[in-house]
Amino acid sequence: MNADLPGWLAPLAQQLEPWLPALTITGAIMAVASLVALPWFLVRIPENYFTQAYSPHQNRGVIAWLFWLLRNLLALLLLIAGIIMLVLPGQGLLTILIAIMSSTFPGKYRLESAIMRRPGVFRAANWIRAKYHHRPLEHPDAYNKEPTHGR
Repeated sequence: MNADLPGWLAPLAQQLEPWLPALTITGAIMAVASLVALPWFLVRIPENYFTQAYSPHQNRGVIAWLFWLLRNLLALLLLIAGIIMLVLPGQGLLTILIAIMSSTFPGKYRLESAIMRRPGVFRAANWIRAKYHHRPLEHPDAYNKEPTHGR
């Protein structure tokens, strides 16, 4: 490791050093996976996802609850990997975005809408959808109304 590290960072660097090859390989795998997963998510959402009232299914059976649990565990793992990749090689922000998109939590829809309101993100999302011959997403502010989330 680098001898010019501050004193408080040296013990952490020593603990992480044996893990760097595995973390680097994991980061590379996650980068490739995110390049596949992000377009897959973007083309699967309906074009009016950000403009229509969103109502998740509340009456779930045992299988649906199991799927919900597995989905959120996967999202948690992706979130942790994304945070780690912010300081290590890999697509940290992209992995965090995939974790948010694949999870379910209160406020998720508002967070997704806030991200999509950024002009660069909105343009990039619609560029990806166009590459896969899907209609562009409607802008979250297109109808100037807040989603009801089934309320």
